[in-house]
Amino acid sequence: MSQAKVLSEKEVRKVLLYIASRKHSTRNRAMFVVLNATGMRVGELAALRLCDVLTPTGEIVEEIRLSADQTKGSRGRTVILSAKAQEEIKNYLQTRFKLKDLKAVTMTDTTRALFTTQKNPNRGFTASTLAQHFHYLYKGAGITGGSSHSSRRTFITKLSEMGVSVRVLMDLAGHRSMAVTQKYIESNPKLMRSAVELLA
Repeated sequence: MSQAKVLSEKEVRKVLLYIASRKHSTRNRAMFVVLNATGMRVGELAALRLCDVLTPTGEIVEEIRLSADQTKGSRGRTVILSAKAQEEIKNYLQTRFKLKDLKAVTMTDTTRALFTTQKNPNRGFTASTLAQHFHYLYKGAGITGGSSHSSRRTFITKLSEMGVSVRVLMDLAGHRSMAVTQKYIESNPKLMRSAVELLA
């Protein structure tokens, strides 16, 4: 089976433009941006609850602590949210709840899904329905080879291109093995040329 496509900046913009033209654009944009900014698995994104991302004062957390049942391999892990990812989640929740201050949301049932569906607003997406959802987003945006795993591969590859060590990438991806992380990194002509130019 071929690996998921690593997205170029142009393709990321293309997906965002397509999302903006469709229903549920704020939610879909937040999901896409968070996946690209964290390298989370689609199943981990589907498993997120409101309580995972909100502090008691209604702010967005800087780190998401995934429990063993929310992630792969029966062990929990920490996902770091960039300022951009935090802003996307905040914007989505403000739009979803029609509130500027999210503190009121913390006084409701925060075990509800972070990313809701019309069919199941409390449970939200399953891993498979979210994977299918991304399949249709990529198809609609005209991205060939895009899948729910594309954001994860893109995240790892781009950080590798920026010189982030495989050891750090392994932790960010939640892998137990460096060999697994290395499989995610796509080599490309630009990266190969940069490597050779180091000796010049």
